[in-house]
Amino acid sequence: MKSRLVASAAVSALVLLGATGCTFISPQSTQIEYSASDGVNVSDSDGPLDVRNAFVVANEDGSIGNFVAAVVNPTTEKATLTMTVAGIDKPFTVSVPAGKTVSFGTEGEEPLRIDGLDTMPGATIEIHFQSGDGAGTKTEVPVLDGSLPYYADLVPEAEDETEESTPTPEPVPSDTAAPAPSE
Repeated sequence: MKSRLVASAAVSALVLLGATGCTFISPQSTQIEYSASDGVNVSDSDGPLDVRNAFVVANEDGSIGNFVAAVVNPTTEKATLTMTVAGIDKPFTVSVPAGKTVSFGTEGEEPLRIDGLDTMPGATIEIHFQSGDGAGTKTEVPVLDGSLPYYADLVPEAEDETEESTPTPEPVPSDTAAPAPSE
C-alpha cells in the first residue's frame, strides 16, 4: 500500500513538473528588449547619447531619404552625435544640449535630408552612430516609404530643376545644427 502511495506521489510530481517546466527553460518574453516601433533604438555603450526610433523615409526610387529619430542626451553636458551613412561621403553631426532631446521629423521639426541615399524602401541601410570618445555603434536602420498615412508627409521631394535660376544655399550635412529646444 505504501509503495502505491509513493508511486502516485512520484507520478503526480512528474506531471506537475512536465506541465510547468516550460517556464524554467524558455526565456521570459517580457525580459527581451526590442524596438516597439518601425525604427530602431541605438545605445552607444561608449558614448553619452542615445538614438530612439531611428528610420529613413525614402522616395520611390530610393535616391533621397529623410532621417527621422530622437536623439537623447541624459547627461549634464552638451554632446555631439556623428552619423555616418553607408555610401555617403560627409557625416552628419548633431549637437544636443545637456538633459535635452532633439527630434528630427516629429513635433514640427524637420528631418535630416540624405541626398544620394541609393537604398530602396523596404531595405535597411548601415549607419554608424558615434558620440563622446567611444568607437560608436553600426546599426542597420530601416528604410520606409510613404505608403502609411503618418509617413506620407516625411517622403522627401526631389529638387525642382526650375528653381535653379534662383540660387539658394544648400545645407551641408556635417554643419547641421540642432533645432532650438521647445520649452
